[in-house]
Amino acid sequence: MSTYEHATGAPCTADTADDLAEQDLYASWEISRRSFLVSAAAVGTSAAAGMAHAESSAHPKVAEAHTMPMELRINGETHRLTLDTRTTLLDTLREHLHLTGSKKGCDHGQCGACTVLVDGRRVNSCLLLAASAMGSEITTIEGLSNGDDLHPAQESFLEHDAFQCGYCTPGQICSTVALMDELKRGDASVVSFESGHREGVPPLTDEEIRERMSGNLCRCGAYPNIVAAVRAVTKGAGA
Repeated sequence: MSTYEHATGAPCTADTADDLAEQDLYASWEISRRSFLVSAAAVGTSAAAGMAHAESSAHPKVAEAHTMPMELRINGETHRLTLDTRTTLLDTLREHLHLTGSKKGCDHGQCGACTVLVDGRRVNSCLLLAASAMGSEITTIEGLSNGDDLHPAQESFLEHDAFQCGYCTPGQICSTVALMDELKRGDASVVSFESGHREGVPPLTDEEIRERMSGNLCRCGAYPNIVAAVRAVTKGAGA
């Protein structure tokens, strides 16, 4: 007597035998499938652990912050701070000294919204470390006016409506002040070279202004009024 007959008391026909064979095959397949899934899970876990180890080896933990005392001369005042050595001048101005006139736009030195003057020259403060500015005279948009008396560049921007939202305006004005000094020194631009004026004060054409202000972007598209404001203030200053 077969096992089936012994267990059920019924004769084992050919159809019954076929059914039992299929059941045995399915049971063996189920075991194989489970084994495969268990093996795959084990391999995946091992691979993930290996990748994590490789990434941790290739990318070590960021070094702990190192601070140092800094002395910065900003808008005629001396500020003594203790900062992370990786702190940019822009973050120092905005986050530590609360001089929020300088704006953080692209944070990659491409839009010019963060422009300030360092020893009279315009710089993108988002790219300059505060530690690198020690010993220099820093001027921000807040330092251009004398109380309620605005700088001529500020007055010109107001008169010519050279802004809309105003976000880029502080950087635009700081660049204008630097531009005025560049013209007085006779510094040449690309347009100056192309027009043949390599020495002396170049003529203040619209092309000259646009070239020298090209590092400052305006999302509102107020460029015609900006050019007009720059032209007016530089001519008024005798540049």
